[in-house]
Amino acid sequence: MAKQTVAEQYVDLLARAGVRRMFGVVGDSLNPVVDAIRRNSALEWVQVRHEEVAAFAASAEAQLTGRLAACAGSCGPGNLHLINGLFDAHRSMAPVLALASHIPSGQIGTGYFQETHPDRLFEECSHYSEMISTPEQMPRVVQTAIQHAVGRRGVSVVTLPGDVASLAAPEGSVELAMASERPTIRPGDGEIDRLAELVDEADKVTLFCGRGVAGAHAEVMELADKLKSPVGHALRGKEHIQYDNPYDVGMSGLLGYGAAYEAMHECDLLILLGTDFPYTEFLPRDVRTVQVDMQPERLGRRTSLDLAVWGDVRETLRCLLPRVRAKSSRAFLDRMLKKHVDALEGVVGAYTRNVEKHVPIHPEYVASVLDEEAAEDAVFTVDTGMSNVWAARYLTPNGKRRVLGSFVHGSMANAMPQALGAQLIDRKRQIVSMSGDGGFSMLMGDLLTLVQYDLPVKIVLFNNSSLGMVDLEMMVDGLPPHGTRYPHTDFAAIATAAGARGIRVEKPGQVRGALREAFAHPGPVLVDVVTDPDALSIPPKITSAQISGFALSASRMVLNGGVGRMVQMARSNLRNIPRP
Repeated sequence: MAKQTVAEQYVDLLARAGVRRMFGVVGDSLNPVVDAIRRNSALEWVQVRHEEVAAFAASAEAQLTGRLAACAGSCGPGNLHLINGLFDAHRSMAPVLALASHIPSGQIGTGYFQETHPDRLFEECSHYSEMISTPEQMPRVVQTAIQHAVGRRGVSVVTLPGDVASLAAPEGSVELAMASERPTIRPGDGEIDRLAELVDEADKVTLFCGRGVAGAHAEVMELADKLKSPVGHALRGKEHIQYDNPYDVGMSGLLGYGAAYEAMHECDLLILLGTDFPYTEFLPRDVRTVQVDMQPERLGRRTSLDLAVWGDVRETLRCLLPRVRAKSSRAFLDRMLKKHVDALEGVVGAYTRNVEKHVPIHPEYVASVLDEEAAEDAVFTVDTGMSNVWAARYLTPNGKRRVLGSFVHGSMANAMPQALGAQLIDRKRQIVSMSGDGGFSMLMGDLLTLVQYDLPVKIVLFNNSSLGMVDLEMMVDGLPPHGTRYPHTDFAAIATAAGARGIRVEKPGQVRGALREAFAHPGPVLVDVVTDPDALSIPPKITSAQISGFALSASRMVLNGGVGRMVQMARSNLRNIPRP
């Protein structure tokens, strides 16, 4: 039996770790690995047009499946293009293994053509970044990298010179020890007892949920019912906690809506569940606060805590529930539910008034119709910027839908690449990219990748010929928007020329039909919707300084955004309040 090369052993280890495909762009130093994939039926090489897309796509795959995903870049500029997507993957806690191929090993340190130092460059966006200099380092370095990515939920980077990849790997069987399931982290009894004391002492308790409540919906609902607590959420907690939730009071933060802000500030005890909510200005300073998180380094880094609880949210609540007394008064909860409805009713007209006549089209209306027409188990990928706002306010979670975005790193151009990675997992599942024209045009070349692989991704393009969120940021600072507008572009024509289905929508009456046509088409579709560039969003609470900024701006037309079907959900919750 012929000896394996280092490249072949690397690919074999990835396949045995559950990796299904590797995203990347071929190049000289990477050629031995790409050829090894060609000869290994367990892995697929996915040829993208830009390595940043490779990292975003791998991140989306990892987030949706929970499995290790992989990407690669050739030496120098090739692997440097990975960096932004890897930063996003790392901050999204996506287990991704990136291969940064390198210049010939004998030339390292001489200023050789395309020389960089990837083992150093990727340190900030990874849990592990090491170079394989000799075949003898295989497979231990790769196994260590895999364990870091899977165990700590983030990025690992292996740097591999092309000449080393072509060498014979050490003989002997290679065993890959992989942790198969993530453990639950249970707090100590002392922490649980102290948390129970704080809960019992408080008359008004609010629960605020982040992404860490995934898998704990039933426990959060049981606790809210027992404590008569309003339940608010951060953006990344929305898909996991808002559905089937009679205690919902909306979302806080820059994209927030409803009464979550009030519920957090008017309670006696605020319990932060699985959230690393970064916007400290939205957190109360004079309310007792508890934080529960399985990542101990996050405890207390956003606000002062009365108790830090290191534990998995579901396991913590299972321990807590038998130890707390049920509260009898619903006064605080019912008051917050009423505030929530009032807040939503106040903005609902922004997208319902004269929508059939408003040209350019209200983007809020587009998002609302998209929410109604999309599949019950659709995966939405969302560009940073105003697309993020419309997704936060209009997409209705139901426990089966998923929403991915660059919610922590805040990168432009993430939506289409993430949709690419999501669609390769399951070609039958509906994948919708909610793209802004700015983000889409930044990595537009990979529309060709969708066409090449005939991926049925549906791109809904909010084409307002501007960077709408940057417009808002400038106005908040009292500056007139500048450098944010683009020339009008027919992206549907570009999509058609690229081999996809392109649909141009310029009137609101065309929106629903265009979306239905797109969803019925078996291949990639771009729905180019010309939307109003003046439709902006403001957070639920703004400071006097921000108001002054708006007043100083020459453009004062700011819409509050609407809230889609959430107002119906809130009304339903209000109707369910028990009557004396």
